[in-house]
Amino acid sequence: MTDKQTDAPGTADGSSRPGGIGRARRLMQGWSANLVQMALGLSQQLLLIPAFLHVWTGDMLAAWLAIYAAGSLVVVADAGLQLRAINRFLAFKACADCDGRTAQFYAALLRIYLAIVVVLGVLLCAAVVLATPSAVLGFQATPTFDAAMLVMILGMLLTVPANLVSGLYRVRGHYGRTVWLQNAALLLGQIAQLAALAWFGSLLAVAIAFVSMQLLFAILLAAFDAPRLFPFLRRAGKPPLVPPSLRWSVGQFGRAVPFAVANITELALINVPVLLVSALVTNRVAVAQWGLTRVIASLVRGLCLQVTLPLAAELGHDHAVGDKDRLRRLYAHGSVFVTGLACLIVAGLLPFWPDFFALWTHGSIPYDAPLTVTLLLGSAAVAPSLLALVFANHSNRGDLLIRTKGLQLVVFLALSFVLIPQLGPLGAALAVVASDILIQFGLLALIVMRQTLHHPFRHIAFLLLMAVIVVGTGWLIGQAIIALVPGSGLVHFIVECAIWLAAVGTLASPLLSGALRERLRARIPA
Repeated sequence: MTDKQTDAPGTADGSSRPGGIGRARRLMQGWSANLVQMALGLSQQLLLIPAFLHVWTGDMLAAWLAIYAAGSLVVVADAGLQLRAINRFLAFKACADCDGRTAQFYAALLRIYLAIVVVLGVLLCAAVVLATPSAVLGFQATPTFDAAMLVMILGMLLTVPANLVSGLYRVRGHYGRTVWLQNAALLLGQIAQLAALAWFGSLLAVAIAFVSMQLLFAILLAAFDAPRLFPFLRRAGKPPLVPPSLRWSVGQFGRAVPFAVANITELALINVPVLLVSALVTNRVAVAQWGLTRVIASLVRGLCLQVTLPLAAELGHDHAVGDKDRLRRLYAHGSVFVTGLACLIVAGLLPFWPDFFALWTHGSIPYDAPLTVTLLLGSAAVAPSLLALVFANHSNRGDLLIRTKGLQLVVFLALSFVLIPQLGPLGAALAVVASDILIQFGLLALIVMRQTLHHPFRHIAFLLLMAVIVVGTGWLIGQAIIALVPGSGLVHFIVECAIWLAAVGTLASPLLSGALRERLRARIPA
């Protein structure tokens, strides 16, 4: 196999858009699927907790959360290969034999994925024998902890090859389909967890219930749905099942490194601050404030990332086939949409988060206004750069990614060790926001915009003006509601939010006019 693209260019759309499904419909399918996936993720992490505590002790719940977190970290085993595959699949769209080259690359990379599963699975089993997880993590007194940990990590490892299939779906215009199938697996997994909890009550039973649905999803996707949806994967005349050369396989890992660095940096920005604050701050109340406040900031960031993923697939397609005009328009409109969504959410959270925080913590944890404002405004400020990040991932900008995201991680860690001992959790918030603004926005996003848009600085000025208007207006409306509707409690909080939504909806109602939306889109600098 070779990465040289010697085929003659094909059509712009080729076979990548089956059935004539329009771009707007694909984006809506992707966004709706991602929204449901986020809701199921919150359900897993928040709503199932009371059910677990009804049967388990606090120690058992802590053990389960450790097991679940370990399973979530298995994503790093992908090592950036999914995004490497996505970029190759996109590049093949400009080839005459797009389906044939896609099938060849897919088969070769699938063998690499299977080799990863085998090697890491053996190493995992050996590690569990040499150093039992219960002893390392301090859960020696928790029954079935070691077995549940092994089942969780090994089971999630077996699902990693499904990343390759998901990447093909994303490139071929079926992004929403794979997410909806995963949503079904998540929902069935939560039902299975509750059933296992009620019937058996052990960590092992709940881990098996969760993992079994994820494995079912992976098998369904890779073995049945993908070959049916893409017949070229199993067509006659495919090359024999000969393993790819060692040199070629190592080369794929090398080309995947920038994507792995970018993804690891994103994971670090979410998880490492929690560890640093816990280690460097002695005030346990302040640590609790940080842990609770960062949840909402991470939710805003996660929602924006989920919104950008369907856009990235479309942008990657336009980039691959050389449709620069369509690419530029979609990038400009998508950037405004993601930024506007983040600013709208932040505008609603700023005035009402203190009331929700008091209800959420039953007043046991004091509200930290500077910490909250820093994290929320930082979430709004970084929103435009998230689209640049995912577009860079889908346009094979490996050199840019490894330079900028690697530098961002270094800047974040340096600022953290300087600011956290002095300012506590606020220092961690400033380190995260500063690294986002200075590196991810000021370097990565600016470079991507200059390469994509005709008027990048006018576009940034437009985004800044829109952000100030949206956040400022939403905050002022919230402050007026707080002044006019005094009170406290859950009912009062719900009434405040309802009034705010009604007021914002009234102000935004002119956007229901298609003619007005077209005029506004025409004014977006691209």
